[in-house]
Amino acid sequence: GPGLASRGRGSHHWTVLRAPVRPPGLLEGALPADEAVRGIVVANLVTIAVAFFDGSLLLLLWPYWLQSLIIGYYAQRRIRLLQRFSTTGLKINDQSVDPTPATRRRTANFFVLHYGLFHLVYFFFLWTFTSTADSGGMISVLMRNTGRVNQVAVGRVGGIDVLIIVALALGFLWTHRASFREHVAADLEGTPNLGTLMFMPYVRIIPMHLTIILGVIIGARGGIIIFGALKTVADVLMHKIEHKLLQQMSGAAPVTPPT
Repeated sequence: GPGLASRGRGSHHWTVLRAPVRPPGLLEGALPADEAVRGIVVANLVTIAVAFFDGSLLLLLWPYWLQSLIIGYYAQRRIRLLQRFSTTGLKINDQSVDPTPATRRRTANFFVLHYGLFHLVYFFFLWTFTSTADSGGMISVLMRNTGRVNQVAVGRVGGIDVLIIVALALGFLWTHRASFREHVAADLEGTPNLGTLMFMPYVRIIPMHLTIILGVIIGARGGIIIFGALKTVADVLMHKIEHKLLQQMSGAAPVTPPT
């Protein structure tokens, strides 16, 4: 089929890239950019409101942890669906790599392993908070600088709360599914950078990381407002960056060789 090719001298070699083929049915139902952003904002605001009125930091952290898993799932799917991509700046075992299916597969597998282990650690933090909170939603936190044990409000997760968390996670699933379709459409039109695509999901989980570290110090409602707002802003900014700037960060696209 039609394609593009590039040629260099020395250690470089020919690279033949076929024109992108859109997977059938994959892009159906993609939302316009503004609607996708609106869905992300609404899902975040609903999560913040539920956690705030309940006064439970855990009702913010558990849905955001599930949202982060959803982001990771769609990120690895997006990597696996790449057809034409750049590997500029990407190294595996300190070696530059070519934009081949094998590189794409290795990168996706590494991302799943690393991102998954990262979230397994977060799971143990959240499970510890959830399982050790007393009837008033308080946990004991040792302040190493003073040696004192402080009681910190994180809230409780009961039966109805589990249903709320699942409902919020389904809302995030719907919005990120729409965003995923939109991003795949953009990928097929350009030459995204594989390394950039792999590292972008980590930026979105920085607010969750800060919430776990500092939220227990600030307190439940203060942490909910501050870090919920940070998370919403991070979601919207990263959606915009992924959709509009990824192609500009992809490096040089292949060119037609001289005849």
